[in-house]
Amino acid sequence: MVVAEEEASRILQDMVKVVFTPSGRRGSFPINTPLLHAARVLGVDIDSVCGGRGLCGRCQIICAEGSFTKHQIDSDSSHLSPVCATEIKYGERKTPLANGRRLSCHTLLLDDVVIDVPPESQVHRQIVRKDAEYRDISLDPATRLYYVQVEEADMHVPKGDLQRLIEALEQEWELPNLTCDNKLLKSLQPVLAEGKRGITVAVHKNHQIIALWPGFRDKAYGVAVDVGSTTIAAHLCNLSTGEVLSSASLMNPQIRFGEDLMSRVSYVMMHPEGAEEMTLVIREALNSLFAEVAEEIEVNVEDILEVSLVANPIMHHILLGISPVELGGAPFALTTDAAVEMPSAELDLKINGGGRIYILPCIAGHVGADTAGMILSEEPQNQDQMTLLVDVGTNAEIVLGNRERLLACSSPTGPAFEGAQISCGQRAATGAIERVRINPETLEPRFKVIGSDLWSDEEGFDLAIESHGVTGICGSGIIEVVAEMYLAGIVTVDGIVDGELAARSPRIIQNDRTWSYVLHTPVNDEAQIVVTQNDIRQIQLAKAALYAGVKLLMDHIGTQKVERIRLAGAFGSHINVQHAMVLGLIPDCVLGEVSSAGNAAGTGARIALLNSQSRDTIETLVKNIEKIETAMEPKFQDYFVDAMAFPNKKDPFPNLFTVVARPPLKEVSDNSSGRKRRRR
Repeated sequence: MVVAEEEASRILQDMVKVVFTPSGRRGSFPINTPLLHAARVLGVDIDSVCGGRGLCGRCQIICAEGSFTKHQIDSDSSHLSPVCATEIKYGERKTPLANGRRLSCHTLLLDDVVIDVPPESQVHRQIVRKDAEYRDISLDPATRLYYVQVEEADMHVPKGDLQRLIEALEQEWELPNLTCDNKLLKSLQPVLAEGKRGITVAVHKNHQIIALWPGFRDKAYGVAVDVGSTTIAAHLCNLSTGEVLSSASLMNPQIRFGEDLMSRVSYVMMHPEGAEEMTLVIREALNSLFAEVAEEIEVNVEDILEVSLVANPIMHHILLGISPVELGGAPFALTTDAAVEMPSAELDLKINGGGRIYILPCIAGHVGADTAGMILSEEPQNQDQMTLLVDVGTNAEIVLGNRERLLACSSPTGPAFEGAQISCGQRAATGAIERVRINPETLEPRFKVIGSDLWSDEEGFDLAIESHGVTGICGSGIIEVVAEMYLAGIVTVDGIVDGELAARSPRIIQNDRTWSYVLHTPVNDEAQIVVTQNDIRQIQLAKAALYAGVKLLMDHIGTQKVERIRLAGAFGSHINVQHAMVLGLIPDCVLGEVSSAGNAAGTGARIALLNSQSRDTIETLVKNIEKIETAMEPKFQDYFVDAMAFPNKKDPFPNLFTVVARPPLKEVSDNSSGRKRRRR
């Protein structure tokens, strides 16, 4: 009995305590235990790709120094083994370790210590998302890299090299029941030979080997893609760090089949072979984007292991090779509303042969995976405030609700907000007018164009735009000029240009039986930039459709006011929220609670790429969202008619008009009859 107690005492004396921060995990281990091993035993969130061989440098830690009464530990760097040759070699091969940093895989415990695991060494570290309200993405990609040393073949142990690889991964990384993509079998032994039995594998969802490389490798790449009806954008990310390494975008080549979504559906109806052609061009466009983002950072397209993608339902179906005809009319039936996950080769995407694609779920016939991405990014389900999310495009997707309930719908706004169907409209490119202010006394405008920081009445403006001139008006510019025309009294509440103002200003000119406003008179061969009566009608039609959709959601959820508004998409990022409210594009709200969400759909795709748990989150959430079909709602037409007025025929907009002066009542002439009508 005495001998047993002495033995227990000796063992306890050979044990040392370690506390890991910030997790607070603690335990006792024998002297000379590697810190990385202790961390794994305690479940500490610490990264490593090389399996503790000192190759990747991911497992760096810092020894806290001082007396920690809370933990009853006096911690000092001398309580760890001295810096070893492997750590020195790592610093020579890559970047020398910062002062006080150690590789936990080659640092041994000698006495009690408090060990800090810095954020960049954590597996599920937080990546700050600066493009959308400075929230965090918890890094947890579906595809990870693992390095192992595989046993040599032994004729006395009849076993395949694949089985030896799988056993090594299970022993070193605790990855049970792995399978391997059969396409990799022919390359396995050549890779093992080249790497001298050292091999890096990419494992998808901890169960399938999808790629192999000889030797040690610590970089894996993925691409987040937003397939819009007008623009396709791609962001190449490092799956190991979450960093966005390069971005690229291009016009959706399907535009030649139709400028808006329904015209493309009509094209397929009239040309059944057109669906296959549209599928081909969208996949070619994606492949060109993948090549561009990879080339920018000088990596091979084959290094891309995963793609996450959002798209509206019609783009979603066409990309998958599904005819969109059923989405062209009631009941707007989706082939599938579930998330889609498949090998990228099935879509002819030219990335790594074993790469995977994940497409977020759709919500309804005209509320797609892009809206799911917006929800994943903005998290309205976690808000107490009644929150409105609007992604403004040729088809506006609208989400309303809070943590208690979420509703969604789409509204056919058309392409006017993107400069189409506007007489001088254009895409947002150099030379396009993007900001406008009109003096209500003189009716004289001042404006900014893309490509210059100067206003048109500032010194040096003409010189600044000399190379490109003033070429047209983009979406944000048309919103501002129409709102400014209303505030200046040039346009009435019903959207009529007041021709009587021609006596006050030469900028009011007659155009057949209607009147127009001259925004810019060229000094050379440029075309005159004019806002016509028809331009204003196009904006009225677009904004009325959007507002009517919002009103329907407010009815269904039972609220009279919206407390928070987020405008998503490229257009939402650039419009002035005050001008948007003046037009009645969005409902009345405290202006300080209205803001841009940036490309929220694309950010949602990036979250899904970098955090596999977010995929489960959005798939569950989408099932519980209530879908409203605006085309089936009898009140839609009434709300649409009221919303044709600026800002609205019935809704008073009290918050807006505490900040902005409401234009006074005035009498204008109806040119077609000569009658005068009182208008606000």
